[in-house]
Amino acid sequence: MTESVLDYMTRLGRAAREASRVLARATTAQKNRALQAAAAALDAARAELVAANEKDLANGRANGLDAAMLDRLALTPARIDDMIEGLRQVAALPDPIGTIRDMRYVPSGIQIGKMRVPLGVIGIIYESRPNVTIDAASLCLKSGNATILRGGSEAIHSNQAIAACIQRGLAEAGLPAASVQVVETTDRAAVGALISMPEYVDVIVPRGGKGLIERISREAKVPVIKHLDGICHVYIDVAADLDKAIRVADNAKTQRYAPCNTMETLLVHAGIAERVLPPLAAIYREKGVELRGCPATRALLGADVREATEEDWRTEYNAPILSIRIVESLDAAIEHINTYGSQHTDAIVTENFSDARRFLAEVDSSSVMVNASTRFADGFEYGLGAEIGISTDKLHARGPVGLEGLTSEKYVVFGDGHVRG
Repeated sequence: MTESVLDYMTRLGRAAREASRVLARATTAQKNRALQAAAAALDAARAELVAANEKDLANGRANGLDAAMLDRLALTPARIDDMIEGLRQVAALPDPIGTIRDMRYVPSGIQIGKMRVPLGVIGIIYESRPNVTIDAASLCLKSGNATILRGGSEAIHSNQAIAACIQRGLAEAGLPAASVQVVETTDRAAVGALISMPEYVDVIVPRGGKGLIERISREAKVPVIKHLDGICHVYIDVAADLDKAIRVADNAKTQRYAPCNTMETLLVHAGIAERVLPPLAAIYREKGVELRGCPATRALLGADVREATEEDWRTEYNAPILSIRIVESLDAAIEHINTYGSQHTDAIVTENFSDARRFLAEVDSSSVMVNASTRFADGFEYGLGAEIGISTDKLHARGPVGLEGLTSEKYVVFGDGHVRG
């Protein structure tokens, strides 16, 4: 790490810490004004945004970025519209900061409750998608947190143009410019500095590929909100309704292949496999999904089903590939999920209430579902308005992380001259 990068990141961290103290006492009206003003600034700066994005796209093409990466990088008119609408939606969300719950008197006569408060300074490290700059900045701002955003080098011009619009919003609301800071250097040492400053940064949120998240989890000296894999399962129970099972298992895999909440392994009870797997396999084949199965699955569905290996049960494909296993019992399904899953999202299809309750209680994942597609594991679908990511950790935030996930609670105590005897 060069000294200049360390000095630069330390300066950002110090400024963010100071800004976080101002944001912690900012009113809801102030924060909403900043968000609305940033939305108006984005709308007025469409030409500048497109011009900056064109520089990134040109550099990306010159550096050999593939078509999928270039698509994620592009700021189309529709994506600019989505960013503007996203800011307005976050402005319309209830402000969690300052709410007090569970107030109660204890025998000593004091009154105790819990108040929702910001985390402080949040560092966000992400790749390629410039719209993440808006998503992250808006959620952090509304939840009273200062944020340091380190986007991918391939989107540096786009991110800086978006940051300029955010700065206009902050200025109009009278909030510190350091409330939202976009790292301007593309030097990778900046990431190492950001994740090693617990005196300035309270939480790191990595959004990107598994390699990035593994590196940050390994090297960070700051707590990390993360998920590494989305190895999601649907288990079709012996007591499943066939129509529901086919509808859910089809949607969970084929609605979109890339998201982290897409099903990667289908588990089917042996008592229902002959009725549900052939029609499901026909749907998957028609949609071009490659099937990999256990011996019982291959015997039932045919030789075109590839043999599933031990590695397949542990793989997040993010592609039209599906592993299928026939299991003898609910216990075997739960054991498989807890052995091979990534604690992201898992679902059971069943009409048996006891089986559903056991699945909910015993599957150790951040979202557990009954008779619903895993594709619902999303902040917007959960009514959070938006999300900064999905956490498979067990401490603090778990599942889709919205405004409340970017806050903490502290005890508040009211007395009237009380002293402890």
